[in-house]
Amino acid sequence: MAEYAAITGWGKCVPPAVLTNDEIASVIDTSDEWIKTRSGISERRVSHVPGSDLATVAGQRALAAADVKAEDIDLLIVATCTPDTVIPSTAAHVQRKIGAPNAAVFDLNAGCSGFIYSLSVATSMIRAAGYKKALVIGCERITWFLNWSLRDSAVLFGDGAGAVILQASESPGGILSSVLGADGSGGDVLIQPAGGSAHPATAETVEARQHFVQMDGRQVFRFATRIMPEASRQ
Repeated sequence: MAEYAAITGWGKCVPPAVLTNDEIASVIDTSDEWIKTRSGISERRVSHVPGSDLATVAGQRALAAADVKAEDIDLLIVATCTPDTVIPSTAAHVQRKIGAPNAAVFDLNAGCSGFIYSLSVATSMIRAAGYKKALVIGCERITWFLNWSLRDSAVLFGDGAGAVILQASESPGGILSSVLGADGSGGDVLIQPAGGSAHPATAETVEARQHFVQMDGRQVFRFATRIMPEASRQ
């Protein structure tokens, strides 16, 4: 088995449509200064094509950078919490679009940490399970799940995709160490209440806007500023 999983290619896909802070401030109670001071964000991108299209372009660019053919990919992971469809996975859509028939494919939903989780999983599968070439893509089309009347969440998210190629290697490189974790007890702080099997997106839940993301911005900020330094030290 390979000792390392080297990152040999990378690519991205950024939608051309830009939504600025000033444009958001024209419809909700916020300002460019308020958003920048708290998040550092000045603009975000909005996609008018499916997330799998973004993921496909990012993946193709990563393949080109690594000089790897799509049919040589044996593992394809798409990190997303905004899949095109529940069944099949977004990874299955990407597999078809890039022409990677020999790949094992699946989606991984770990929210904001999805790409980090996917890198760790792909690295482990190369090192322990004999996979040779993996395509890992992080992709979100989350602007379509936002309640644009809620300042805490509406200003923070955008659409886009990024991808890397991992290849089995005996030379040191790639992910040398990782720390994964979660706190399910805080699930109600950042949640999309309806749309899953517990609360389907019925006319009633749509009317109540429960199919949109809901977030307690202060609690998320406090959690992130406490946990991320701790994880970095680990």
